[in-house]
Amino acid sequence: MDCKTPGQLVSAALKSKGWTQRVLAIVLEMDETGINKIVADKRPINAELALLLEELFEIPAEQFLEMQKSYDLALARIAAKPDEQRANRAEIFGGLPISDMIKRGWLSDVSNVKDVAGVEKSLAKFFNVDSINQIEILPHAAKKTSVSDDTTPVQIAWLYRVKQIASEMIVGKYSNFGVRRAIEQLKTLMLSAEEIRKVPRILAEYGIRFVIVESLPSAKIDGVCFWLNEVSPVIGISMRHDRIDNFWFVLRHELEHVIHEHGKTFITIDSELEGAKAGTGDGIAEEERVANQAAAEFCVPQRILDSFIARKAPVFAERDILGLAATLRIHPGLVAGQLRYRTGRYDRFTNHLVKIRTIVSPVAVVDGWGDIAQIGI
Repeated sequence: MDCKTPGQLVSAALKSKGWTQRVLAIVLEMDETGINKIVADKRPINAELALLLEELFEIPAEQFLEMQKSYDLALARIAAKPDEQRANRAEIFGGLPISDMIKRGWLSDVSNVKDVAGVEKSLAKFFNVDSINQIEILPHAAKKTSVSDDTTPVQIAWLYRVKQIASEMIVGKYSNFGVRRAIEQLKTLMLSAEEIRKVPRILAEYGIRFVIVESLPSAKIDGVCFWLNEVSPVIGISMRHDRIDNFWFVLRHELEHVIHEHGKTFITIDSELEGAKAGTGDGIAEEERVANQAAAEFCVPQRILDSFIARKAPVFAERDILGLAATLRIHPGLVAGQLRYRTGRYDRFTNHLVKIRTIVSPVAVVDGWGDIAQIGI
């Protein structure tokens, strides 16, 4: 029987037996009007009725139910209309950590993620657009920020927060010569962890906006370099790893981006900037390779490190690490960090990897860890 609806199947079954709808109504002890509705597909066949029809016509009850299910779905599909607002809401609420953004004070006009209208209004304000339909994490939205294709919505949200904060900072005049002078001065701070407190002031003096924004869950962000305009570079770091070696490596990495004016037209958020991504292998983009090379050289001159490893491997005695650090006038944590990377042994030398967030936070512009950067006041 070539039937496309459950009603057609019942009609064909009646015909095969030579029955009328009235006969079926009498047999099933049903009102004839009800049978008419079933045949006309105006009344659905439920499990109980399917079993009765199976008994009468020797057609499996599953066949009636499957046909009813397919018919109902076809009708619903015809009636359904794509809802752009619902699709946008799925992208936004599914892609952004709304609860964390509220908790962090990024969506200051709303306090509950269930307040959908309030969240949408606050998100439009956060992303500086007129409505949520224009938020650039949406596939159809105009892109205000040129970011790499693999940048996630969570990372874009973090980038916007850095941009918000940096836009309100007042710093000195920037020049390419100045950033090189800044690096020279930063080099003199590497002997002591306490000296890191001078970093934000030096960068600001040379026109570089330096912002620390705690990473969002799953973002795995380490840093970013971008420009508010032709003469306003911004360095944002997350301090995802609170270690002296990571701080200097990420900062110098981003400063190299500033030197080469990376991030002016295309922004790459540096995520998981350890292990393979901190190297210069074939899988690393040229901009990142240059920045990684400069950062590693800044932490420990690589020629000297090569010689040290050749002479001391595989055992690196404590006195040798301290001796090399003293000779280079850098903190032992920088030697330890580079040795961990070069040997792949990230479980070693942890005693030298001091935490520095509490040192730099009091003198930097910070958003996170319970603090909310005050903007727009």
